[in-house]
This record gives sequence, structure tokens and C-alpha cells, in this order.
Amino acid sequence: MKDHLESSIFGDHDDHADVHDPVAHDEGHLDDHGQEHGAAPTSRREAREAELAAKRSGKRRRGATPEGKGKPPVWRRLLVIALALAIIGGGVVVAYGALRPVVEGFLESNDYPGPGEGEVRVTVEQGAGGSAIARELVDADVIKSTKSFVDAANADSKSAGIQPGVYEMKKQMRATDALAVLVDPKNRIVTRVTIPEGLWASEIYPRLSKASGIPVAQYVEAAKDAKALGLPSSAKGNVEGYLFPASYEFAPDSSAASQLKQMVGESTKRLEALGIAPEQMERVVILASLVEGEANSEADRGKVARVIENRLEADNSIGFDSTVNYIFKKRGVPTQEMLDSDSPYNTRRFKGLPPGPIANPGESAIQAAAAPPAGDWFYFVTVDLCTGETKFAVTGAEHERNVAEFNAWREATGGKC
Repeated sequence: MKDHLESSIFGDHDDHADVHDPVAHDEGHLDDHGQEHGAAPTSRREAREAELAAKRSGKRRRGATPEGKGKPPVWRRLLVIALALAIIGGGVVVAYGALRPVVEGFLESNDYPGPGEGEVRVTVEQGAGGSAIARELVDADVIKSTKSFVDAANADSKSAGIQPGVYEMKKQMRATDALAVLVDPKNRIVTRVTIPEGLWASEIYPRLSKASGIPVAQYVEAAKDAKALGLPSSAKGNVEGYLFPASYEFAPDSSAASQLKQMVGESTKRLEALGIAPEQMERVVILASLVEGEANSEADRGKVARVIENRLEADNSIGFDSTVNYIFKKRGVPTQEMLDSDSPYNTRRFKGLPPGPIANPGESAIQAAAAPPAGDWFYFVTVDLCTGETKFAVTGAEHERNVAEFNAWREATGGKC
């Protein structure tokens, strides 16, 4: 009765399926309470449900869990991790290659070990600071870095005394050793020459040539270019009188023209400082050259300048032997033949100032010519050529007494010191 009832509920079999199915009747049995155990499914629906349950059970056995639904398998996650590590590792290699120079730069010394080798000339320009000098040294491969030199200079107070000029150094020196060369002025490579006051241009050129090795002819030629030398227009192209006497240091590669230009610049600078206008410079320099040619001491220069001005105001006659000496480029007491020269520079014969300077005056002579002291002196004579003692007079009679004193000295000494 029960079998027939269950078949009717599912409705999957006809009334005769249970009666004629030997498997169902042979394998199934009822327990004491009338429940059936171990029997095979008796309908298609039960078979389908059993199949689905089996599939679900199999998935759970392979590791799927309700919480891990959709999570990739372990082998796939391991593969992703391996690929990520490979990418990171490659990036590290690239980064190391790019950053290696930077890291090594931090670790590497910014100074050469020294002492250096070879020879190289380095120029320190006028007004160059520590950083500019350091860059010049780096460019010449004397030092390894600007920082090494700046640090060394900051630690040495003598670095403030580095003078402009050319220095001979080694390549790849320690910064401190390079600094030691520059702070010593004796290491400068320069052409040094001293020009005394009162020389003629023809006497200055050989001195410059001896110091520089430049032929005299190049100085003579350079002196012809008034514009390049910076001569005032009133000089009319004549360099005589504007080669200022002083001690000079010329760059080792300087030309004859650049040296003469520097000397002319010194003269015009001093004239300008005294307030002398360019159109008045020539007259002042002519007066100063006469003072330089006649005065034997600095104390006498102002008085000699005043004598010149007084004579020009009186009868415009100067009458100096120094102008005659300039004509013949001979020093000492002029001969009668020299005194008879018809050169316009012969102030013994011609009135007024000579047409140009007769020497290259120094600063004290220029100052005396620009502003001579007040006085009535009209004459002067050196009474002792050995000491240079000079006496000034207002009147002719007083002057004659001074001349007599000179003649007495000459008779006693033969005119020799």
C-alpha cells in the first residue's frame, strides 16, 4: 500500500512500475517502523537530485569553500607572485645602473691626491673671486672640483691676497697645493720693468725690449698709432712725455702696443686726477718734462716750474740746456755746436715752449707743472753736480754769484764726482 502511495505522489512511474521492478523489490526493505533503507531512487527527480548532490560534494573535496568562492588556485597565485618579483628585480637592476654614478660620486673624493704632473699656465683675471679662480683651475685640470678649492681658500686667510696674473702650475694637483702657488706673488709669470723719471722714449724702448724680449723696432712702430695708445688729441700723435715712469708688470704674452698703451694710460690718469682737461694736457706735460730735465731734487721741482712760468711771462725766453740735449740725445753740458742748433727745440735760440715734451715726467713733476708755487725766482743753477745742490735767484746779480760758486766747484773737481 505504501509503495503505491509514494509512486502516486512523485507521479513519475505508472502503477505497474513498482510491481514489475525486481531491483526495487529485492534491494529495498522496511525497518521496524516501516521506513525504507538502502533502496535505489525510484524516480527520475530523485536521480537528478542525487547527481547534483554528488557534483557539489566533489567540488568541496577539491578545496572550494563557500568563503573562497571565486579565489584563483594556489599555482596561479604563485605564478603572479613570481612575475611580480621578476619585474621588481628588473627595476632594481635598472635603478642601480642609473644611480650608480651618483652613489659613486658621493663616495669618491672631490680632490686629486697630487702632487700633479706636467705644466700648464693659468691666468687669474683682475677682480676674479674664489669661485671664478676655481673654475679656471678646473678647466685647466689643475684641480678636480671647484668645491675642493673653495673649501681650501675659505680655510686660508692668505687666499684673499691672490694677485691677478699668469701662474705656471701642474695638472691634477691637490687643491691646497694649488692654492699655495697662487697666494705667493713670486710665482706670477710677468714681465717686470722699472722706468725711471726723465728718460726719453728712445731710452725707454730698449729697457722694455730687454725685459720682454720684444724687438725695439716693434715699440717704435707701435708708438706711431696714437689712437691705439690712447694719446690725448693735444699730443698730436707724439708719445714722448706720456710714457709714465713707474714699475710695471706686463703679462708674458703682452705686445709692444699693449705695454705702451698701459704706460700712456698711467700718464693720462694722473693728469685727469689733477683736473687737467685733454686740450691742456700737452702744455702741462711739456712744462713737466722741462722740470724733470732741470730739477735735481723733488724739493726743487716746484721752484723750477715757477721759474719757467716767470720767464714765459717776462720775455717768453726759457733758455734751458736740457732742450738742447734732447735734440742730440746727449746728456751733460752742451757744446757750442749743440747750442747753435736751429732745431725748434733749442730754447737757447727760440722763444717760448718747445714744440713737444723733452722727457717723460713723473708724478711729482706733473704736479709741480700743474700748480707751481708762488715765487719771484727767475734764475737757478746747480752749484754741485755731485750732490745736485741747486740755488735759485731773483736778480741777475744774485744769479752771477751762484754761477761763480759753480765754476769754483768745477775747477776744484775737474767737473767730476
